[in-house]
Order: sequence, then structure tokens, then C-alpha cells
Amino acid sequence: MKAIIFDASTLISFAMNGLLEELKELKKMFGGKFIITKEVKKEAIDRPITIKRFELQAMQLKTLFTDKVLELPKSLDVDDELITENAKELVTSANEIFYGKNKNIEIIHMGEAECVALSKILTERKVPNLLAIDERTMRMLCEKPENLRELLERKLHTKITVRKSPKRILSGCGVIRSTELIYMAYKKGIIKLKGNMVLDALLYAMKYKGCSISEKEIQEIKNLDKK
Repeated sequence: MKAIIFDASTLISFAMNGLLEELKELKKMFGGKFIITKEVKKEAIDRPITIKRFELQAMQLKTLFTDKVLELPKSLDVDDELITENAKELVTSANEIFYGKNKNIEIIHMGEAECVALSKILTERKVPNLLAIDERTMRMLCEKPENLRELLERKLHTKITVRKSPKRILSGCGVIRSTELIYMAYKKGIIKLKGNMVLDALLYAMKYKGCSISEKEIQEIKNLDKK
């Protein structure tokens, strides 16, 4: 069995762009599990469904959960308590990495931490998995933690001190974004729209609805389509 573990950010990118049916078809082709943790379910479904602005989006995501397109970790025999325990340790450790303005800089919350914790548990059990995360800070922490200090300094306009190595806390997690997933859907013929500009439109739609991706990275994906 293989799995993609979804953070709320990626699910919201698909939902906001009206691409949940495409996500459902992608799951069929993937042949594995699409997993959300209990905290991600709260962030993407349970809390938003009580807010009028996000109610419809949350209802649509809830349908995917009801239809078992999205499943909880117990479907892979992973206990929620184990995930929570490991996630709390990750939150504590990760939020002690960077220091600025006389305090620790909070860079990770429980939803993201649960995704990473689950990924590590599955990796230890030899279950192939990827993290689907669109949020920039979390992606950089997993992929290029050495660059995160500079990003935080630009965002917070202050000097940031690194107090411990981020590589020791979050490493070895494979990460994928909504843009890569929608590219896969496009290449597999799941996207019904036709025309030369469809891929461009899909990638920019994801970018402007929350996916952290640069113009250069979008062009690199478009260049792949030409090969």
C-alpha cells in the first residue's frame, strides 16, 4: 500500500478551484490511500463547515471523506494517539529552531505536525508516502530548511537566530504540491478542458488560491509538458 498525506492547504487549493472531482479521479489512478489526520479534518472540514463563508467548500470536502476518497490514518492501522504524541514533540522542537524579536518563532502547528508525524511513522513501516503541502514555510522546513531563516527575516523584518538544526527535526519527508498533482491529472487526461492554455490556467489557478509556487517553477512544469 502507498499513501499521500494531505495537509489542509492542498485540499483547500483543490476545493477553491472547483477541482475536487479531478482529485477523486486522481485517487482512482493513484491506487493507494489519500489520508488526512484528525487535525487536518478539523481544519479543512469540521471548523469551516460552521462558517458561512467556507460552508460550501467544507461540505464538498466532507463528501469526499464520506465517500472514502479521503481517509483517516486508522485505515492504515496507525493509531491517532501515536500521531498526536509524535506531532506534539515536532511542534515543540520545530518552534524552538528560530528566535527573533525576543521570542521563539512559531513556524508549525498541529495539523502540519500530524502530517509529518504520520509520514515518519509510515516510512518506518516501509509504507511509501508523500506529503501534499502547499504552504511555503512548511515545505521549506521539509525540503530546504537552510533557506528558511532568510525567508523569515524578510517576512518579519528582523534578525533571526537559528538555535538548533532544522535538519535533525524534519528530514526525509517527500513533498508534493497541488500544482504537481494537477499536472499529473492533466497528463493522465483527467482534465476535461482542452486547449493550449489549459495547463497554464490550472497552474496559475493553484498559485493564486494558495499554492506556494514561483513563476520559474510554473515554467519548469510547463516545459515538462513539451518533452
